Amino acid sequence: MLGLKLLTDPRWANIAETNMEEILTDHAWCEQKAASNAIMLITQNPEFEDLVHELTAIALEEMEHFKMVIEIIKQRGYKLGRERKDDYVGQLLKFSKKDGSRNMAFIDRLLFAAMIEARSCERFRVLSKNLEDQELAQFYHDLMVSEANHYTTFLNFARKYSIDVDVDKRWKEWLEFEGQLIQSYGNKEYIHG
Repeated sequence: MLGLKLLTDPRWANIAETNMEEILTDHAWCEQKAASNAIMLITQNPEFEDLVHELTAIALEEMEHFKMVIEIIKQRGYKLGRERKDDYVGQLLKFSKKDGSRNMAFIDRLLFAAMIEARSCERFRVLSKNLEDQELAQFYHDLMVSEANHYTTFLNFARKYSIDVDVDKRWKEWLEFEGQLIQSYGNKEYIHG
């Protein structure tokens, strides 16, 4: 369904499990950034009423996920660490088209969001299937479903609002790029690391 070119090695869950404080901190900040991205898309495109409505719901949901992760961190006696740079997301951002028409930049920002949601969904699936901690495994299963919904929302809006972009062709380019990019990741206790 997601179309990702390279799936995460299930052993990445073992890396994550060796330092759950780190992965939970990284996860919390990923949720916050996802909320911020949805808000940015709203502020830059207020003329699309359905987009404003749907992305408001996503922003609120992402912040609820942030809160849930923070609560898990607290319950387990961990500390929320500082936000760290997400190199994976930075590389995706560099791939985004910023030249060309306003519509092209808008569509690419939606595809950027869809890509992050797709990879997060896939990583949450790996955690849900491979963590020994059954409470966290169930938590990540529930979030996987949510991320899949976000992925399809962003992709569907890209298709709906494209004026001058062949969205299916551009999405294939995103998938190819991400498939190459992700080969350098998957060996750290970060959601995209």
